[in-house]
Amino acid sequence: MADKRDYYEVLGVQKGASEDEIKKAYRKSAKQYHPDLHPGDKVAEEKFKEVNEAYEVLSDSEKRARYDQFGHAGVDPNFGAGGGSPFGQDMDIGDIFNSFFGGFGGFGGGRRSNPNAPRRGNDIEAQVVITFDESAKGCKKTVTYTNVVTCDDCHGTGAQKGTQAKTCTACGGSGRVTVSQRSPFGVVQTQRACDACRGKGKIIDSPCRSCNGSGRVRKKKQVEINIPAGISDGQVLNVGGHGNSGINGGPSGDLHVYIKVKPHELFERRGDDVWCEMPITVAQAMLGSEVIVPTLDGKVSYPIHEGTQAGDVFKLKGKGFPHLNGRGRGDQFVRMNIEIPRSLNSKQKNAVKELDELLNDKNYQKNRTFRDKLKALFGD
Repeated sequence: MADKRDYYEVLGVQKGASEDEIKKAYRKSAKQYHPDLHPGDKVAEEKFKEVNEAYEVLSDSEKRARYDQFGHAGVDPNFGAGGGSPFGQDMDIGDIFNSFFGGFGGFGGGRRSNPNAPRRGNDIEAQVVITFDESAKGCKKTVTYTNVVTCDDCHGTGAQKGTQAKTCTACGGSGRVTVSQRSPFGVVQTQRACDACRGKGKIIDSPCRSCNGSGRVRKKKQVEINIPAGISDGQVLNVGGHGNSGINGGPSGDLHVYIKVKPHELFERRGDDVWCEMPITVAQAMLGSEVIVPTLDGKVSYPIHEGTQAGDVFKLKGKGFPHLNGRGRGDQFVRMNIEIPRSLNSKQKNAVKELDELLNDKNYQKNRTFRDKLKALFGD
């Protein structure tokens, strides 16, 4: 366990982080290292496993309490077996505290989790790829995902059809047994997982063939989701109840759908605004012109003024992305890009020279300003 990183460090949160902060950090890290985004990358795969291991502990209040007090040893299922505990082979951290203080809850009353109590299923993740236009206008998409569900053949009991699980006689269905052992402090009573039922409280003589006695199977499913207009790359949509099914009648977890937006050939998104480059000819820039500009809503006509300079920007109000879950839209900004003609023939070159001779400093404001600054710095 010495080579394991601190779980809080793995998720990038402080030790006193709230449940929401831990969940948010987990989602961010899980997305960053998800195997679907890094196919064949063993490093990312190991990071993903490390993130999930950290979240499994820190999202469970009981495990987190043990981890905060004893580090990785406190959540190691083998701790206390084979010399890990100074009190003997079958003790664990919880057993020691139960012996002296009544459990982690303090003096006189620690609580053990009931193996038959309903438990919520885990959340799962999926990704859907949409186009730039779909992110602007909204769409419906079918998401394919795999989750863990209750086995149809045994209805979650884990027992073969026509049979049923029996209450463990060794522990009376509690999943825990009490053991008395001698220690340096005298006879100590400890509790540990029942060996007969492995802490489940029930014994299955004839396991279900479909789920091998687990009561749960993996299934590939599809769900249609509504993607709202204005959603951006990397945002997550929550689909309630489509995660892994609960245990012992507990509710299902949720499906978190990560949105991936394909880049556009012409547009760039900045917040809810849209930017694009508009190439124009020298003549259009000099004389002014009516140009056709692409927008998210189609083509629009826009008059550019006489003497437009390279890099000038004009705004089309309300032509950007809709504000997500709000009113109004962003704007579109169009940057002028003056294209200089190439491969001129002799007639064209002569025409340019004639025009250049007809022009003077009054026609080149920026050039004249630059020469004035140059003269002020270096003289004639």
